[in-house]
Amino acid sequence: MQVVKRILSLLPKGFLWRLSALNIVMIASVILLSGLAIYYTACSLVGAISDFNSQQQSLFNQTLFNYLLIFAIMTFILGSLLHFYSTKKLIKPIRNLIEATMQLKKGKYPKPTAETAHGEVGELVTHFNGLIRQLEANEETRRKMISDLSHELRTPLTNLNGYLQALRDGDMQGSQSLYEALHKETRHLMDLTEQMEMLKEWGDMSSRIYTEYNNVDVAELINQCTAVFQWKLEREHLDIYVHAESCEMSVHAKGIRQVINNLIENAIHYHKGENAICLEGKVEYGYYHLSVSGPSERIPAEDQERIFERFYRSNDARNRQYGGSGLGLAIAKEIIEQHNGRIGLTTNERYNTFWFTLPISSIEGAN
Repeated sequence: MQVVKRILSLLPKGFLWRLSALNIVMIASVILLSGLAIYYTACSLVGAISDFNSQQQSLFNQTLFNYLLIFAIMTFILGSLLHFYSTKKLIKPIRNLIEATMQLKKGKYPKPTAETAHGEVGELVTHFNGLIRQLEANEETRRKMISDLSHELRTPLTNLNGYLQALRDGDMQGSQSLYEALHKETRHLMDLTEQMEMLKEWGDMSSRIYTEYNNVDVAELINQCTAVFQWKLEREHLDIYVHAESCEMSVHAKGIRQVINNLIENAIHYHKGENAICLEGKVEYGYYHLSVSGPSERIPAEDQERIFERFYRSNDARNRQYGGSGLGLAIAKEIIEQHNGRIGLTTNERYNTFWFTLPISSIEGAN
């Protein structure tokens, strides 16, 4: 064992060279054993069945030895070169992965590794490139979230600081309108904090959410949510049409109520025109489908794909039109996905329709 370790320690450190050296030893051993077996077998057979004298036998043996030697050398060289080339080609993407992981360790995102290999190595490279792309996307999302969050906090904090400095310096006297403005800014900060905490809570609830499911009639839940906004609808002189099929399901009632409230509030806040807001709930192919439609400005296609992302904003004005801080729809998406459902948006020139579907059977089974 010590001899083997000693020999291995003398070999080059690179995997390619170690593997090549091992292959050379194996090829040489096979050629040597095969050549000796062929040589002695052929010499013995020829000596036994032929009438060669000693000189002829010696000449035959020498000729056979020379041919076998040439064949062995050619086989050894070709086999070693072929193995070295194939091994080098196999190891090249692995070396590229090693270099890429070293860059990743230094905090740099490497360029995608060329996917030239096949089989398991090719699959490894493909998944590694996918991992790099996902990490880059996550980093970009993190930076954007920090930027958007700081932007969202800066406005109310700047307003509060300006009001308080003016009061301190005597440039402004306290009044009911001032107190209402201060309360509005602090309320905005509190709402933002609550939304962030709620988003984190739902993100952490995947393993324990089912313990808080209750059997509820979704139609009744929809009617309850609509009743909450009745005073606001009357104040804004808006009509609402509700048609919800009855369906008893096991859901996280508080979470689904929050989703419905969010969609109704958005429909009211961004209502434009005279047509009514429409809520429709129905059972379709084992799913409960709820849609909230309202006349509003058309949401551009580039925003439709990302409107449910956290803090997503295409520009400040458009973002505030479509979702305030950008957390309401993100929370709704998180809640629906925790129910194994889907949420989305369809739009045209006059109406924006937010919808979600809940799988009836899988949700009931989860409880």
